[in-house]
Amino acid sequence: MGNRSLAACRCALTAAPDRKNLAALRELVESGRVTPAVDRTYPLREVPEAIRYLAVEHARAKVVITV
Repeated sequence: MGNRSLAACRCALTAAPDRKNLAALRELVESGRVTPAVDRTYPLREVPEAIRYLAVEHARAKVVITV
């Protein structure tokens, strides 16, 4: 990575979903060192539109459904 900051790095993080890994991820997100990429947010009543967006518009990041 050289001198590039983590903020400038767009990468995917993958790990087994166990307590240790989730705690580490939580710490990174809460400290601001990792920011989840969110493309759009939809309320629960608009789930069909969110699914259409995923299928047709090809989301570039996560699509979030709020409850």
